[in-house]
Amino acid sequence: MMEKLSTSVLNLVPVREGKDVSQAIEDMVELAKHVDGSSYERYWVAEHHNTTTIASSATRQLIHHILNSTNDIRVGSGGVMLPNHSPLVVSEEFGTLNAIFGDRLDIGLGRAPGTDMRTASAIRRNNHEGVYSFGSEVGEIKKYLSVEETQVVAFPGTGTNIPLYILGSSTDSAHVAARLGLPYAFAAHFAPQQMGEAFKIYEREFEPSDQLSEPYKIACLNVICADTDEAANYLNTTMSQFVLNIMRGGRQKLQPPVDDMEELWSPQEKQAVESRFPVAMLGSEETVLEKLRLFQNQYHVDEVMAVSYIYDTHAQHASYDMWERVVKRYNDN
Repeated sequence: MMEKLSTSVLNLVPVREGKDVSQAIEDMVELAKHVDGSSYERYWVAEHHNTTTIASSATRQLIHHILNSTNDIRVGSGGVMLPNHSPLVVSEEFGTLNAIFGDRLDIGLGRAPGTDMRTASAIRRNNHEGVYSFGSEVGEIKKYLSVEETQVVAFPGTGTNIPLYILGSSTDSAHVAARLGLPYAFAAHFAPQQMGEAFKIYEREFEPSDQLSEPYKIACLNVICADTDEAANYLNTTMSQFVLNIMRGGRQKLQPPVDDMEELWSPQEKQAVESRFPVAMLGSEETVLEKLRLFQNQYHVDEVMAVSYIYDTHAQHASYDMWERVVKRYNDN
């Protein structure tokens, strides 16, 4: 019998049309407050650069702000894109957050820069090998945060043993997560194609560690719940516009939903967007519950991390409330 399914939140801090960065960050905090004290396990913030549509470039500052505004929920990075950062500095910064807020932190680590290569060069000018040294740099962070004696001490940080998570959008990071015995979160919200194979690799190659005795799989999924399927599909046109904007290389803010997407995209663009995002928890409570059952019959994950591109923040909060009910009903059956 499988353990109960957990659920969490991933936020990329989108800037909504008609709002500025300050208001986007306020929306991020209000959602964190809304789910604080609920059954949601954790609230992660992603790292992205060179975009004016997402305000999550300075991840640790946002994590600090969320921790300062909440009481119970775990807060972390989804993730720190390690090619952009020194393992020592990451350890010190999260160690400092641990000293301020205690054991409420997760460190999700990604092996890609989270941006284009020109921007990656601007971020970490003299290091273009971060992708290839990802596994060893994760190992460095693990040592810095442990009680293991090292010549260079991460202080604050040493002895905190802040939990580490490996992120992936292809099969590459599955090998790293398995070898290091760490939880593995797959980014199916934007790259679901290799999820099944990545999870198989992770489970097959998993080696127990002092953090984790058996595999722990997290699927990041787009989740949009509403009273009816029609209402959810209407809300979903915001995400369709968001993806279309990315495909076109635009810098449009998160747009309100529309009645008809056919006026906004070509048949080829429609096919590209819809084929790229086949895995989504979209619809009414009953529809989404059935989709979750089908998903779990195939992937058997331990946790779903819900991403929600919804323009209206009240509708977004209601969607997360409904998704929480869906997961509870799934677990109760």
